[in-house]
Amino acid sequence: MPSYLLLFGAALLGGLLNSIAGGGMFVVFPALVFTGVPSIIANASSTLAVIPGILASAWAYRGDFSSSDDFPFVSLVIVSIVGGIAGALLLLYTPQRTFDFVIPWLLLLATLLFIFGLRLAPALKRVFHIGPVTVVVIQLLIGVYGGYFGGAIGIMMLATWTVFGLTDIHRMNASRTLLGAAANIVATVLFIGAHKIVWPQTLLMLVGTIIGGYAGAHWARKANPKVLRACISVISVAITIAFFLRRH
Repeated sequence: MPSYLLLFGAALLGGLLNSIAGGGMFVVFPALVFTGVPSIIANASSTLAVIPGILASAWAYRGDFSSSDDFPFVSLVIVSIVGGIAGALLLLYTPQRTFDFVIPWLLLLATLLFIFGLRLAPALKRVFHIGPVTVVVIQLLIGVYGGYFGGAIGIMMLATWTVFGLTDIHRMNASRTLLGAAANIVATVLFIGAHKIVWPQTLLMLVGTIIGGYAGAHWARKANPKVLRACISVISVAITIAFFLRRH
């Protein structure tokens, strides 16, 4: 029972974080691992667990979706799906021992991206200009990363689009949630087919991420993003350190 309470609480928090600032994987994935689920299965299960919360957030953001000639949204959806499939296959063919070795470094990468990604984006924007084709290519790589692990995938998209020239954060959040869901859904189909989902824990977390995701999307307009991101940064650093210590 304590394990299930931990998982449900982590799912609520993960759905809330994903809808507001990203970073839900920092709590959902570690919660599964720390309750005894092998890391590859925990990664696959957490990918499924966060999907309803992301979709709930996307629905809450539905009024902020918009299309334009300079933002290749349809192409971004397509490459997100292709990348999600490629990343999921890569994960399924990664040996458990190798993934256990790699996961702390993936968490470290995701943590650094989360903490510094959006801060660096304006500086990069002053130096570089990227067009629609470059955005699509980068999104393909983000999709692969998302299918394989997914931590800070939303931050990667927001940083890329900032350099591209988008400024409407609500429009960006709406697109972020939908593209993240696209990559996660196709990856999850492969994970289910490969029997890499631990169902009792995942179903419980599904409920939590839906509640947290929908509530968070409405709260996002009132929350102080700097305070929230600072809290997530502290959590992500602590969890990353814990995973490095866990290897010894």
